[in-house]
Amino acid sequence: MRQKFQILLFSMLFFISGSIPVFAEEAEQAAKNASIYGFWSLIPPLIAIILAFITKNVVLSLFLGVFSGAFLLQLSAHNPFMSLIQALLQVVQYILNSLADPWNAGIILQVLAIGGLIGLVTKMGGAKAVAESLAKRAKTPRSAQIITWLMGILVFFDDYANSLIVGPIMRPVTDKLKISREKLAFIVDATAAPIAGIMVVSTWIGYEVGLIKDAYSSIGQTVNAYGVFIDTIPFRFYNILILVFILAIALMMRDFGSMYQAEYRARTTGKVLADTAKPMAVDDKDNQPKEGIQLSVWTAIIPIGLLMILSFAGFYYNGYMAIVGGEDKELIHFIQSHPFALKTIRETFGASDASVVLFQAALFSSIVAIIMGVAKRIFTVGEAIETWINGMKSLLITGVILLLAWSLSSTMKELGTAKYLVGLLSDKLPAFILPSIIFILGAIISFATGTSYGTMGILMPLTIPLAAALSPDPNFIIMSAGAVLTGAIFGDHASPISDTTILSSMGAGSDHLDHVRTQLDYALPVAFITVLFGYLPVGLGLSVWIALPIAILAIFLLVRFVGKPLESNERTVPYPLREAKNAE
Repeated sequence: MRQKFQILLFSMLFFISGSIPVFAEEAEQAAKNASIYGFWSLIPPLIAIILAFITKNVVLSLFLGVFSGAFLLQLSAHNPFMSLIQALLQVVQYILNSLADPWNAGIILQVLAIGGLIGLVTKMGGAKAVAESLAKRAKTPRSAQIITWLMGILVFFDDYANSLIVGPIMRPVTDKLKISREKLAFIVDATAAPIAGIMVVSTWIGYEVGLIKDAYSSIGQTVNAYGVFIDTIPFRFYNILILVFILAIALMMRDFGSMYQAEYRARTTGKVLADTAKPMAVDDKDNQPKEGIQLSVWTAIIPIGLLMILSFAGFYYNGYMAIVGGEDKELIHFIQSHPFALKTIRETFGASDASVVLFQAALFSSIVAIIMGVAKRIFTVGEAIETWINGMKSLLITGVILLLAWSLSSTMKELGTAKYLVGLLSDKLPAFILPSIIFILGAIISFATGTSYGTMGILMPLTIPLAAALSPDPNFIIMSAGAVLTGAIFGDHASPISDTTILSSMGAGSDHLDHVRTQLDYALPVAFITVLFGYLPVGLGLSVWIALPIAILAIFLLVRFVGKPLESNERTVPYPLREAKNAE
């Protein structure tokens, strides 16, 4: 999804591209390629997405998507046979470049480290203890889904951390209550980027605020960019509505589409995974707690809680050092004078390298977990290290998929895919429809590329000047900026090649394509309501404080009248069974 280090530098420098020729040349070449390849620039993401659904093999589909893009780029310089060879070599280079990027390497390391930490917690019996403790409160599928939703909101500071923490903790609980892995993956995914993207303090805030500030500067306006960001929150319809949607389906115990089929299967047969499923996180029997050990929730609370505390502290310290080492004297003076002010926390979190911080936090928490396990005589140091490595092994496939997804994004950047889409869909528009079009355009680009950060970086500098030209109303510019941020998150949330979608599948132990398929059935109706009851009305002048409650009501009505009742108790048996019983 984010490729934060590379995308952040590229998009920030994009605005001042005249001062750094390398980035200017990249942007110019991408624009040139967009005009050269045109529709063909869409081939790599289309191949990756379509083949993923047909073959149900994400690795093969992503590889062929990257290869097709490399082949297009090489075709003009060589004959077809040599182009095939050069394309294969180029794919290898894309993968190497993806792994060499500091942000991407940090993501791979944090995924593996958190996997090892979860392995240790499981071996010590912490996961089982937490599951048993939560099971006392999560006695029904309804309460389990609500607790998962609440946990997702509590881990608001980073979407990666959310995906990697909530899923493994709640998986034993939801399995016991016969909730499908597809439903767990959806709740985890829908409380990752959507909540991190609108929180006033998170690892997203600095990037989003930076985009807003530079886009306003391009039209000659100096604004309080953080204040503008706060003003966009009510206009972030999809982020808000998808969170409301999760609560609605949990409270009403209604589902529809392919998610209903998955939940029906889980409730009636006990199969939380489909027979053909290939879960991304394999349950490792070797890492299950030993017989006879005393279970304690503290063996989970201390390492996982430490992971979260160290992440917060790390975001602050890492960002603080980055700012102090910079050249913004005014900001340096402010954070040194007001170290705990909201602005300081926001600025330091935004300036931090979250991939490195999360890896460091996971590594330190793993060491603490090893010390705890050895002190309790649950395992020896050697057994602890072996357990940690076993926890990492099941996530190796996730690393492979992430590398290929990043390589596909690089291929499309070089082909100018996003620029072609922007040029294709951004003709002259009536003012009222601009926020809706921007949301849809952002969704398409983000879905096709799997990156919300890249989509935001492309569209924000185009949207704010366009909105200012169409309407002098400051509120109109703010709602258009909100549409950029929200459309990018929706497309990324729904995309099968997004890294948070991949991580959510892994954390929940779900088949990735089953997660994508069932999630789309929910994400698309919420996106439709976002446009119909959100951006269109506010674009026409309706107050957001009227439009937002109406949109929330539409979500509840959708679940009530489209959803089908699904309960596990005999009194409210799923309606196909109820009809069959009545027929008898």
